Amino acid sequence: MKLVVIGGVAAGMSAASKLKRIHKDAQVVVYEKGGFLSYGACGLPYYVSGENDDYTKMIARTRDHFEKELNIQTHLYHEVVKVEPKKKQVMIKDLVNHKVFLDSYDKLMISTGTFPVVPPLEGVKLPGIHVLKTLEDGIELKEIANEQNIRDVVIVGGGYIGIEVAEAMSFLGKNVRVIELSNRILQTFDQEITDLAEKELRKHGVQLNLGEKVEGFIGNERVKGVRTDKGVYEADLVLLSIGVKPATKFLAGSGISLAQNGAVIIDREMRTNIEDIYSAGDCAQVYHKVREENTYIPLGTNANKTGRLAGVNIAGGHNKYVGTLGSAAIKVFDLELGRTGLSEIDAKNLAIDYTTVFVESADHPRYYPDQTPIWIKLICEKRSKRILGAQAIGNKGVVLRIDVFAVAIHNNMTADDLGMTDLCYAPPFAGVWDAVHIASNAVK
Repeated sequence: MKLVVIGGVAAGMSAASKLKRIHKDAQVVVYEKGGFLSYGACGLPYYVSGENDDYTKMIARTRDHFEKELNIQTHLYHEVVKVEPKKKQVMIKDLVNHKVFLDSYDKLMISTGTFPVVPPLEGVKLPGIHVLKTLEDGIELKEIANEQNIRDVVIVGGGYIGIEVAEAMSFLGKNVRVIELSNRILQTFDQEITDLAEKELRKHGVQLNLGEKVEGFIGNERVKGVRTDKGVYEADLVLLSIGVKPATKFLAGSGISLAQNGAVIIDREMRTNIEDIYSAGDCAQVYHKVREENTYIPLGTNANKTGRLAGVNIAGGHNKYVGTLGSAAIKVFDLELGRTGLSEIDAKNLAIDYTTVFVESADHPRYYPDQTPIWIKLICEKRSKRILGAQAIGNKGVVLRIDVFAVAIHNNMTADDLGMTDLCYAPPFAGVWDAVHIASNAVK
């Protein structure tokens, strides 16, 4: 069997590695457009800030490991530009030598991830305007951010990457402004949570321009400012962080079914509509356990799990993905934010008869030093009180508690079930009634 893998970061290398562990004799060839394999892109903001001073720490496994230990053939700076399923061939462009050639496959794995959205605004190609998607992007952004003349940083977009980079730039002593088209940041969280996150950002000197539309960029030899529908702001450095799209344009005309946003449509075994072609990771849809349908949630957790399953199924298995909950977390200065399952907006859009609670608790009893608050929001099915989603924010102990809610949602537990679950108690860590219990028992 010969497997060709298109894209060698998370899902692609997980699939390749798993197949080789099952079938050592399988031939595996990986084509990666960039210059690195198998790295944790979520660590990029912390590399830019200098909290991690070595980008190689983000590389999970080296190219040498894949080639020498697993006998996987890898090609960096090689972009697949066309797929011909009828001939079982791919067309590849060697980006270094500027050559185009064909390769054949028995099985094909599509794991090309995403590309950052860059709107066609005036001045958008000026030097000093960056995106942060690849390891190469991170290396370049870190180098520029550390230049002494870079003082005013404008971040366009208030999603996960935008807010993480806002913190990174503040850590480097920059004047930071976030411009967000919506009226609040971090849209996957509900407003009770984002209100507290916005307060934290402002407390640390980050200027938030919400409900404001960027119209263009100002400068001659490099960017000097950002123009919006409400004003003009000085900028020595701009980060565009307004979203990503599946990197699947090369699949046009291939016959592979794509969703409206370009994501590859797959079943729960990572199979596309064409035999012997699989897909996983940020370029593909993923099955959602609560929604009980495919959705688009580009997260590294999903990519690694579904990539591994793809490898098993390419090897002849029929393992189904149990489903994602969209569990995610972010640090905003001194606060932790975590979420899992449905948000209230999700429940409303799905026409679910739901109820919510929003409670303030604490990480441990007040008689033990350094007690800090935890705010938790639960979304539950109204009749059964089955937990559908959870969100929380606080100084410490938040994300691990969201993990408890994720396990509860995964196992269809109700608020009553979780409210009486035997969790650990000791004054340094939690009260006899943990914050998880208190939130669960507040559901009516």
